[in-house]
Amino acid sequence: MRKPLFTALLVAGAVCTGRDASAQSRPFGTLREQAALQQSWLEKRLKTVLPGLMRKHGIDMWVIPMREYNEDPTFTSLVSPTTFAARRRTIYVFFDRCAASGRTDPGDGSCVERIALGGTSQEGLYEAVRTTKSTEDGRQAELWGDAQWQVLKDVLAQRNPRVIGINTSRTFAFADGLSSGEIEGMALSLGTEWTSRVKPAEGLPVDFIAARIPEEEAFYRRLQGLVWDLIGRMYSSEVIKPGVTRTSDLVWWWRQQVNDLGLGTWFQPSVDVQRQGVSADQLGEDPIILKGDVLHCDVGITALRLNTDTQHMAYVLRDRESDAPPGLKAALKNANRLQDILLEETRPGRTGNEILASTLSRMKSEGLNGTMYSHPIGMHGHGSGPLIGLWDYQEGVPGRGDAKVIPGMWYSAELQVTTPVPEWNGQPVRVPQEEDFIIGADGKPRWAIRRQAAWHLVM
Repeated sequence: MRKPLFTALLVAGAVCTGRDASAQSRPFGTLREQAALQQSWLEKRLKTVLPGLMRKHGIDMWVIPMREYNEDPTFTSLVSPTTFAARRRTIYVFFDRCAASGRTDPGDGSCVERIALGGTSQEGLYEAVRTTKSTEDGRQAELWGDAQWQVLKDVLAQRNPRVIGINTSRTFAFADGLSSGEIEGMALSLGTEWTSRVKPAEGLPVDFIAARIPEEEAFYRRLQGLVWDLIGRMYSSEVIKPGVTRTSDLVWWWRQQVNDLGLGTWFQPSVDVQRQGVSADQLGEDPIILKGDVLHCDVGITALRLNTDTQHMAYVLRDRESDAPPGLKAALKNANRLQDILLEETRPGRTGNEILASTLSRMKSEGLNGTMYSHPIGMHGHGSGPLIGLWDYQEGVPGRGDAKVIPGMWYSAELQVTTPVPEWNGQPVRVPQEEDFIIGADGKPRWAIRRQAAWHLVM
């Protein structure tokens, strides 16, 4: 029997590197190795991605204050993997020295100054500035970090930025990290001289969280390989015994496998059934899987702060069957066609709502009965960037669908097409598909690894 892709890669890797079998239980290396990889990604993103985005959005200085356990949504995109929370009050400051002076950016990351007021250097990526300088109530200032506001004021005076960006937004949660207490403290401490130069950064945090680099893409392909391998195992006689196994058994099998690999997930996976001649209400919430059932899973994995989101379909073969019925094959092919249309319509510079409208228009012209609800993915499962529909917003998503696609961002192509199946007496079968894809630096979309083009078959 042919080994699943990821299993084959692990075996080959063990042979080539001489790793023992125990190393295979850590598919992405030790925690220390993972941290080193993440740190290299962070350094490159700060040096190569951030400067261009600050200029794109017209921000001379980006100021991100936060307090311990009330971190800004950008926090995990800005800090090393060994940093788990802010210190008392931490204020991250990014200042574009080249834009301020009119100098040409040499492209080595030296233009944007990175300062952590009250924080750490993140292994040398920031200039760490900490103070116990007192205000009128010296003890409270030292305890809660209020003195950092005065340090920020000094930083502003030394650099004199024209436009100061802060993370406030009524539309994007990822751009709305500045809490009411921090806004108040910042305004009271800085005064009108500086607050008059403040504007919502909004698009900057949205784009920075969304933008990925090629090194992350290379890792993401490996992570996707693991997802496919686990789905292949879950949809097999290794796990499913028709007439015995319930859908909840598959859910907890997935959770346990991911946990045993030392990884996590960002949502509770789900598995559901469609059965000929039986309604969803008749099936109930946790049905026993039978021969002839259509199975649908929604699963994800979190590793190195990156997330996957995948939905695949399986068919449980009846006695004397060796393949899915032609009607089910046609139903999956219809879902694949909607995926094709989505990728053809998705390109940088277009808004999510524009992509949604053109995709649905083409879908209807081809006679497909489907819905589109795709979303960005990456540092978050439901990631930063423009939504391409929601299941209950097929006419467009105000605000969150008006952002524009950028090169380097990742998406989950999440959608469904419903098709009558002749072998089921014309009963409509819903085929949801979710597969992650990447907008390349060239602006062209491509699957992170591949998409489901054939049914998983449970013998």
